[in-house]
Amino acid sequence: MAHRLEPLGPWLRPAAHLFMAVPLAFLAFAWAELLLWDPHSLRITAEPVAYTHNALGKMALKALLLALAVTPVRRLTGWGRVMTVRRTLGLWAFFYALVHLVAFLWLDLDLRLDELLSETLERPFILAGMLAFLAMLPLALTSTNAAIRRLGARRWRALHRLAYLAAVAGAVHFVLRVKGWQAEPLVYAAILLVLLGVRLPRLIRRRAAAASA
Repeated sequence: MAHRLEPLGPWLRPAAHLFMAVPLAFLAFAWAELLLWDPHSLRITAEPVAYTHNALGKMALKALLLALAVTPVRRLTGWGRVMTVRRTLGLWAFFYALVHLVAFLWLDLDLRLDELLSETLERPFILAGMLAFLAMLPLALTSTNAAIRRLGARRWRALHRLAYLAAVAGAVHFVLRVKGWQAEPLVYAAILLVLLGVRLPRLIRRRAAAASA
């Protein structure tokens, strides 16, 4: 299977960028339409602010889950070049999370950081979201080859295990944010559980090997 997939390698990173940029372009166009030439547009529903928050947050979580799916795909298919998009997807996840946070701070809190702190402490779903964002921040800051050289591969890999914390916190944020039990956030949580579960056998083997050594 791997040899049939290898010719796609050079196109993977541009395709990943395009795939992740399309929702942002759609939001930008919809807001331009709403603000500049059609104030009655329903392209992003009758509640554009809520729609924007939801869309940005979901894209952040989707990108993070896709990044976590890269390694299992490589192990299952032997397609090594798929690893070239893992960092790309991770950076898009952080970017969407950052825009999600800035949009909330701007559109809902009038850029008041004291209100952000108050909301974070008082509302569990915002606390989970902030935890996800803060877990992703050092990953984005150390995403360069220079950072890998400075930290060393072993410490860099250990640091980037924060991606698991970010994904769990992001899924919890989504589950807690919606009213009642809705299927969509539970689907995201289930996908995350699968992505974490497929890593368990390898982790157990490593721990057993380390213990025997």
